[in-house]
Amino acid sequence: MRSHASGNTARQAPPVGLALLSDREREVLLLLADGPTNRRLASQLGVAERTVRAHLTNICRKLNVESRVQAALVADRHRRALLPAGAGPDRVAPRGNGRGRRVRE
Repeated sequence: MRSHASGNTARQAPPVGLALLSDREREVLLLLADGPTNRRLASQLGVAERTVRAHLTNICRKLNVESRVQAALVADRHRRALLPAGAGPDRVAPRGNGRGRRVRE
């Protein structure tokens, strides 16, 4: 009798593409996991929206995903692997659905 592994919830290894990301791309990807707009990301990072779009294009290419949503899912699933070296559990970025009260900038 064969067992079906489709329901396997074992922890997956981080995608190979994560190792290809620059430190800045990792930072952008971690922030993306919380669902902000490009404008919000740009504000948080202190860069232009065009720069954020360029980072997201590079991230999607390196992770071999087709959209920012897929990239955000990878980031959420592998958040600890994206953290800088030496960042312990107390340094994990807070999780949220990004639907809190809007802040005017």
